[in-house]
Amino acid sequence: MKLSQAFWQTYKETPADAEIPSHQLLIRAGFLSKTTGGIYTYCPMAVRVLRKIKEIVRVELNKVGAQEILMSFVTPGELWKQSGRWETMGPEMVRLKDRKDSDFCLSATNEETITNVISKTITSYKQLPVNLYQFNTKFRDEMRPRFGLIRCREFIMKDGYSFHQSKESLDEVYKLYYQAYEKAFNKMGLNFIVVEADGGAMADAGAQTHEFQAVADNGEDDIVEAKSLNYAANVETAETYRKQLDFAAATDLDDVETINMGSCTEVANFLDLPIYQTLKTLVYTVSYPKKDVTYIVMLLGDDELNEVKFTNFLKGATGYEAASANELARLKMPAGYMSPIKIDAEKTVVIYDTAIDLDAAYVVGANKENYHTRGFVPSRDTLLSPKHIDLRLSRQGDLGPDKKTPIVFKKGIEVGHIFQLGDKYTKSMGVTVLDQNGKKTTPVMGCYGMGISRIMAATIEQHHDGNGIIWPTTLAPFDIYFAVIGKKDSTKKLSVEIYDDLVSQGFDVILDDRGMGPGSMFKDADLLGLPLRILLGERDFDQTKELEIKIRKTGESFKVKQDNLAAKVKELLSNLGDI
Repeated sequence: MKLSQAFWQTYKETPADAEIPSHQLLIRAGFLSKTTGGIYTYCPMAVRVLRKIKEIVRVELNKVGAQEILMSFVTPGELWKQSGRWETMGPEMVRLKDRKDSDFCLSATNEETITNVISKTITSYKQLPVNLYQFNTKFRDEMRPRFGLIRCREFIMKDGYSFHQSKESLDEVYKLYYQAYEKAFNKMGLNFIVVEADGGAMADAGAQTHEFQAVADNGEDDIVEAKSLNYAANVETAETYRKQLDFAAATDLDDVETINMGSCTEVANFLDLPIYQTLKTLVYTVSYPKKDVTYIVMLLGDDELNEVKFTNFLKGATGYEAASANELARLKMPAGYMSPIKIDAEKTVVIYDTAIDLDAAYVVGANKENYHTRGFVPSRDTLLSPKHIDLRLSRQGDLGPDKKTPIVFKKGIEVGHIFQLGDKYTKSMGVTVLDQNGKKTTPVMGCYGMGISRIMAATIEQHHDGNGIIWPTTLAPFDIYFAVIGKKDSTKKLSVEIYDDLVSQGFDVILDDRGMGPGSMFKDADLLGLPLRILLGERDFDQTKELEIKIRKTGESFKVKQDNLAAKVKELLSNLGDI
């Protein structure tokens, strides 16, 4: 491509709303044009990168027997009503009506559409498994879009779906997708971690689900890793353990005055105790279809509740919220001084986190304003039968699953997520096939997502410096930035000859024939971040008949004769990665 004819513009100034490198560089390097908050136009450079990402993914998925389709972006509301998600998807899904007053939505995901397709197509176990995928636009009306393509409203996604007669068949294809994702991300040059994840509303409880996290300082997700144990998990699902703690021995209950001390930190400091010898009391009203239940949740004083674990524990609940002042008054639990002491109320459940030794003594609220109680032993002093489950949020200093290896926290950008959905959608939407005995059975289903446009941003978060982007060879929009310095007609003619020769040998080349000064060209070249920069300097070439090749990633440069140029370019690109 000749830049004199290209639709490409770079910018010196960083947009005020661009907080992280990928957002800043995608705008400054002319890859994106902001349409409105969280919505962007992909300019030609970006389209070339996206095309390469898609092709890497397409090759790996085709290898595991997946077939590409393309579903509609607008989905009938009746399909979402069949699955039960029309209301539960929340305000992130944009709903609309057509001229006939029929409900539709902008697809935030496509489980309903693909399940509907299967219901009209597959009738027998002999036609299973089915393995389909697409690249398409998705829209989610994020309340606060930020970080450019990392958290936007309109984005490009690869979503895949598989249907099976048995869980064993689903497990086989799930493993194939897992491996295909690993191969694809490795080809892209991403530093990523595969972590155990929470399926949320997407997956059945206990089903396999994994996230593929690109490691990045500006990632939104917290990842827990114990590398030597081959263990990694999203902090939402991580099962980690505190180091051995010195808990207090059981003693008699003793009330102590703690005026205006409503926090564990204040009480521990006042009593000169380690904060983990206090217990934090949280009270929630949990809604079920036919009743509300009050849950009293107990944590060590310096631990925090993992809301995902708590939500997963509350099977069948439709939601929960902090207990109201009226509910606390009913239980006679003053805020800041609460505990399960003397609580024996109907429709009340007490839960202790597993980090708590139920036979040790702690300081808790006395259920009396301005008082705490010392010597509280959960197994002895809880009137209601308590539950003992893992509810705490993992934290720095924790140990891994072996209770010996320290964990490490990292930040990640979720670039892929695979789920085992079970019969969540096929059952609710009435999909059946005939089995070997001619009986109707419900297929089980897998779901495999990948953020195509987010991968572009995550790549830049990992590959950039103070001057611009540093593209891996497999994703770079072009292989070579060919800069020409000189005004002679002979130099211009030579540059075109070299350009045409490189293109004919299969290299993607940008020829900067705009006639700019070297400073501006070199800044644009570094900002764009192509793997190699070739410089044809009129004065140097006239003297030595050599061109300069510079590697963007390392800054190394080489002098090479014109006849050896293509061979040297091929060698360097091969050393940097696949071409």
